This record gives sequence, C-alpha cells and structure tokens, in this order.
Amino acid sequence: MKYLIVNGDDFGASFGISRGILEAHQRGILTSTSLMVNAPASAAAAEMAGATPKLSVGLHADLTAEMREPDATLGRRLGAELDRQLRRFEKLMHRGPTHLDAHYNLHRDPRALPHFLELALRHRLPLREHSPVRYFSSFYGQWGGIAHGEQINPEGLARLLETEIGEGITELSCHPGYVEPGLATSYAAEREMEVRTLCDPFIRQVLAEQAIQLVNYHDLDKLVLGAAKERSSCLR
Repeated sequence: MKYLIVNGDDFGASFGISRGILEAHQRGILTSTSLMVNAPASAAAAEMAGATPKLSVGLHADLTAEMREPDATLGRRLGAELDRQLRRFEKLMHRGPTHLDAHYNLHRDPRALPHFLELALRHRLPLREHSPVRYFSSFYGQWGGIAHGEQINPEGLARLLETEIGEGITELSCHPGYVEPGLATSYAAEREMEVRTLCDPFIRQVLAEQAIQLVNYHDLDKLVLGAAKERSSCLR
C-alpha cells in the first residue's frame, strides 16, 4: 500500500500562512502541519487547529538563533530550547505534538541531531527522516534564487506523485500560505501557488489512479503495527 502524509511547514509563521495551510487541509489534500511556537501568529494558529481535529499538528522547532552560538555553549542551549518549545506547544495546543521536525531542517546539523533524537525518544515522537516515514521534499518551487513554478503546479505535483511515491508511508512536505505585506520571506508567490495546487481536484484524481491513500501522523502507530503484522504473516 502507498500511504501519503502531506505536511505543511511553518504553521503559525503568520496569519496568512496559517490560513493557507488550513485551506489546503479543508479543501485540498493537506493532512498534517507543523507549528512554529515562537512565531507571531502561533497562538492564533493553535486556536484555528483546535477546530480541525482531523489535522495532525507537530512541532516545527525553530533553532536558527541558537545555531549561531559558539560550540562551547551550543549543546546546553539546544537541549533547553527544544524542551522550552515543546512546553510552549503543549500550552498552546493543550496536548503534545504528533511529530517533530525543524525549521530549515536544522535537525540535520550534527550538532543539533542528538538533541532532536533525545527529545523524540523521550516523548515517543516520529522525527523527520528518523522514523518509518520516508521524507520527500521535492515539492518546492524555488532554488538558487529562481522560481520554478513548474515544480509546484498541478502537473508538477502529479508527476511527483506518479513517479516518486512508493510503497509504505511517505511524508510530502509543502509550504502553502498567503503572504501579507511586510512578511520577510523570499518564498511568497510560490506559497499561494502551492495552495491552488493542493486544492486542485485533478490531484485527487491522480491519487486515486495511483492508489495512494492520504493519512496523517494520527494514523502512524496503526499503520506501522499493521505493516509489522503483515510481514510476520508472510514469514510463516
């Protein structure tokens, strides 16, 4: 079976970005998101998520400031900041996150990864790229400072779904949203294009043709357990 989690990063970064993520969930194929708890619109985003129980919400840890510190103090600061952001998430959402990832994928930094792994293990959270879920990040419309709308239009997403989504559980990350004036981001028009693409009925048709089932992180334990039972029965 092919299972797909469509996760919107940057939830709470601004009201417009949060609105785009929720639109892509309510009208499109987005099933999951990751909350930035230090962002200006984080409290509003958490309140919005409370009205959408089918949306899984994880922690999008932002350690960009901490990663600039000297290595001598970095380890202590990273662990403390991750704990603080997790507590902030719990206060905003009145529950724990369903998964864990990082802004700009900073969990990949060798100095940060041990702290992410420790937090994920302690709280039994699937950490991006360190769980049974395959991470797929190619649905992105800009690189080298140049826009690539062909990568995030409906035809581009259809091509990715047809050629890149295999058996098992895959997380396709995305960055939908509406960008208000004054928001500091180089990824602006592309966010709105992602909203339109994720909501396009053509994409639902492609998912059906490819026998891809939409799921979210609420479903992960059940899916992993089911896969383990299936492998066990095949070995008998």
